[in-house]
Amino acid sequence: MNIRQTEKEKKVEMRFVEDSELPPIIIKANADGQPIVIINTYHRIWISLQRRTIAGIIHDLQDKMDMILTGYLQEQFNFEKEDRAYENEY
Repeated sequence: MNIRQTEKEKKVEMRFVEDSELPPIIIKANADGQPIVIINTYHRIWISLQRRTIAGIIHDLQDKMDMILTGYLQEQFNFEKEDRAYENEY
């Protein structure tokens, strides 16, 4: 990957399957940890009807991921402060 390439420029692998046993859309990681989006064309009518809702999910998903990551970073920061306070006592 080019150093100048931003996260928004990364291409996400998209796959299509047709399988009655799988859900309409799957997001998973490949062997390198990069996201893969699998669209199940078995559910093409439902996906078509819900296309605007599905597209809108991205904003909510990003907000939820930010909330999770901010909580994790705050927790790590608090651990770091506790460790430093402990080191200064002993």
